[in-house]
Amino acid sequence: MSQPSYTRGCQDRPLLTQTIGQAFDATVTRWPEHEALVVRHQGLRYSWRALAEQVEVHARALIALGVASGDRVGIWAPNCAQWCILQIATAKVGAILVNINPAYRVGELEYVLRQSGCSWLVCADAFKSSDYHAMVQELVPELGAQPLASERLPDLRGVISLSSTPPSGFLPWDALAERAGQVDAQTLQARQQGLQFDQAVNIQYTSGTTGAPKGATLSHYNILNNGFMVGESLGLSDRDRMVIPVPLYHCFGMVMANLGCITHGSTMIYPNDAFDPELTLQAVAEERASILYGVPTMFIAMLDHPSRSILDLSTLRSGIMAGATCPIEVMRRVIEQMHMGEVQIAYGMTETSPVSLQTGPGDELELRVTTVGRTQPQLETKLVDAHGVIVPRGEIGELCTRGYSVMLGYWNNPEATHQAIDPARWMRTGDLAVMDEQGYVRIVGRNKDMIIRGGENIYPRELEEFFYTHPAVADAQVIGIPCSRYGEEIVAWIKLHPGHSATVEDLQAWCKAHIAHFKVPRHFRFVDEYPMTVTGKVQKFRMREISIAELAPH
Repeated sequence: MSQPSYTRGCQDRPLLTQTIGQAFDATVTRWPEHEALVVRHQGLRYSWRALAEQVEVHARALIALGVASGDRVGIWAPNCAQWCILQIATAKVGAILVNINPAYRVGELEYVLRQSGCSWLVCADAFKSSDYHAMVQELVPELGAQPLASERLPDLRGVISLSSTPPSGFLPWDALAERAGQVDAQTLQARQQGLQFDQAVNIQYTSGTTGAPKGATLSHYNILNNGFMVGESLGLSDRDRMVIPVPLYHCFGMVMANLGCITHGSTMIYPNDAFDPELTLQAVAEERASILYGVPTMFIAMLDHPSRSILDLSTLRSGIMAGATCPIEVMRRVIEQMHMGEVQIAYGMTETSPVSLQTGPGDELELRVTTVGRTQPQLETKLVDAHGVIVPRGEIGELCTRGYSVMLGYWNNPEATHQAIDPARWMRTGDLAVMDEQGYVRIVGRNKDMIIRGGENIYPRELEEFFYTHPAVADAQVIGIPCSRYGEEIVAWIKLHPGHSATVEDLQAWCKAHIAHFKVPRHFRFVDEYPMTVTGKVQKFRMREISIAELAPH
């Protein structure tokens, strides 16, 4: 009889029982003069000692503002030095940092601030096409009144702007620092010593593709340990320099990158406020980076950028590709053309802090390009059928995770928490997967993404991997749309490599020669870009909506 699809990660790496502030202080003590943070687009460089001074000043200033342990403080900004400083400062005073998607508009901002009960909001002045100041003024016309009494946001006490000259009513970031003089170092120390490692420190809102966003509430214990374990797998040390083009408001940036570096004394390097392939490649070359993070779309953009072959990327040794399914061909090119021989795949979700499975540095290339690895240390994984019964190895089941990384719950939403986490504290991911005899897990798709055409189950991931092997195809995304005859029909959205061409007839003929007839897409759409979230995740629900509108019979 086959083994059940259940594994437990190794237990030989003990979990950290510190708060984020304590872990940060330990690193500062150990490597005070090492470079901690480089923010290239702001021209800023901090040693661990200098970063600690900034954190200390702003933590004391937050106490001076009246921020109490357990208060929520929102951050609405792209990647910048202040993001990192605020992340650590809020952790030191026991506040709960609420990450707000930089792409949000007024309605979404209002929902998150209200649902989380934010007492303070820290915001940039603008980002891309968003004027943050104008949106805040629209939402809080009472801004500047003392005390603030907002009709739409009754918990809000004020807004801090990262701009040095914001409109009237905003507290400038520079002026915030001046408040630190009202609170002495002993008061901050006493506040920090009163914190528990398993109390909430962060709320991150899920993308909300199916209803209102839910606030995954994460503790120091959740995210500090996850950043630490990811870093352990990468073999991070104080000699490593990590380029971080992924957004900080997401777990990839603030946990896997920032907290991974903080727990190992590695240097954090932000190439820009948002992802730019050329600036990221330049940061790797000029900062002599050893580690690079990114989602597959970012690596595809860097691989295809003219600068990639000119710049010296030879200092790279490892990194993580995560946040979406990782195409085999892209992985191979990253290893061969970007010198990332030890690159790893990580799998997870915000609700699990985020990483629950990861490949290892010693894994064979085939395992690193076909699986998401094995269960992380101190965690458990199981695959279950529709009735919650564990399936045998080699069979498809829904992936579930249990252990230190599972969130405390959804903020003020016990019903959604109950639906996501069962009484035994297993978190259901909604992803379909297969586990092999060695415990390696292969993701085959989302529960809701599986296409059922004429009674046949079709997994988009399998088809996407297949398209990457075509010489003209740079990227592929496969979805299903309703069809009266077969129930669903397959649509492939295709991005071609620069300078390559292919027609619908070419791709259909190629498919028919290599895969079962029921898997051949009925429709193809050639595109330059996909609908994306700010984190670089492809929005398949939007692709489905667009395809249905274009292809529906009129």
